[in-house]
Amino acid sequence: MRRWGSKQAAAGASWREEERVVVGETGGGRRGRGRGSERRGHASLTAKPVRSAAAAAAAAGMGDSGGSVVSVDVERISFGGKEHHIQTNHGSVSVAIYGDHDKPALITYPDIALNHMSCFQGLLFCPEAASLLLHNFCIYHISPPGHELGAAPILRSTPVASVDDLADQIADVLDFFGLDSVMCLGVTAGAYILTLFATKYRERVLGLILVSPLCKAPSWSEWFYNKVMSNLLYYYGMCNVVKDILLQRYFGKGVRGGSTEPESDIVQACRSFLDQRQCMNVWRFIQTINERKDLTENLKQLQCRTLIFVGENSQFHAEAVHMTAKLDRRYSALVEVQACGSVVTEEQPHAMLIPMEYFLMGYGLYRPSQINCSPRSPLNPFCISPELLSPESMGVKLKPIKTRVNLKA
Repeated sequence: MRRWGSKQAAAGASWREEERVVVGETGGGRRGRGRGSERRGHASLTAKPVRSAAAAAAAAGMGDSGGSVVSVDVERISFGGKEHHIQTNHGSVSVAIYGDHDKPALITYPDIALNHMSCFQGLLFCPEAASLLLHNFCIYHISPPGHELGAAPILRSTPVASVDDLADQIADVLDFFGLDSVMCLGVTAGAYILTLFATKYRERVLGLILVSPLCKAPSWSEWFYNKVMSNLLYYYGMCNVVKDILLQRYFGKGVRGGSTEPESDIVQACRSFLDQRQCMNVWRFIQTINERKDLTENLKQLQCRTLIFVGENSQFHAEAVHMTAKLDRRYSALVEVQACGSVVTEEQPHAMLIPMEYFLMGYGLYRPSQINCSPRSPLNPFCISPELLSPESMGVKLKPIKTRVNLKA
């Protein structure tokens, strides 16, 4: 099992203003996959059917660390990953895994009505980003309850999960796979859940990469739109009005089209994807997010570094700016992406590459030098061309980054 080395996990490196380079901190290691968590005891298996020999082998390797029961159902999905259905203390959750299990873990969480196929595919299909992330991480895509491909409707008698329940689900998932400290990547509602997870389980989060994040309780306008969507979903299903509201939430006007401009391919694909959603499962997640609490007072207590992206035209731009202002400025940075909506991972994934690459340098993580590089990316961290240090040339605006001070000897 690969662990975070001292170079990756050591505390006290700094932000380098002149190069916009993020160089990092925080500690933590990963347990082996067969080990349970001393903090939380749920890693035993039930007799729920396992559909492949590989799944059976994986199940046999999981340790039993105590009282509660976790079951897994594994099957291959279309892009070569494996999808695990894990029964946690707060209901079933789907986790799709890509990459080498011996590498450090990156967990993702999508926005309302999306899953990893519709929220992170654009980023992972960007060759430079894929080489950066898959070279360094095993990626664990966690879906909100009932948002995975082919999900069945959640029983109406099942209580609607709270945001705290969803954060605790993540802890259960990490315990099941024997993961200790992880990197987190979330979009909007998913960014909120991961931020809440980081405030509740600080020692388990190495870093946060948040895209158009939420951190406050819903504004009146957001609460109203969510209520409208909830009522329409409940009575009419995934109708065109609901899809239009969601697409406005996800994307900027430039790709959504209009009376004279057709919708872009990405918006058409997302519209088609929304047709496949289980309406009542989406309704449940909206109910959960609409009852969220304000995390502002907890942000200063975060012990990890945070990189925030937000589209300039995102409905949640002001919230991302607010969150950045409340975070410790020594540990955080804001990247504004011009002419983009909320889901930067799909609309302009290339704009995330350079900031992410510099962010991960602080953990001793680089992209493999043998991969052919794009002019957009500093593939070799030791040979950075001056023109690559101007994010504005990519349509990216970086907020000023203050020099970070060493906190530990």
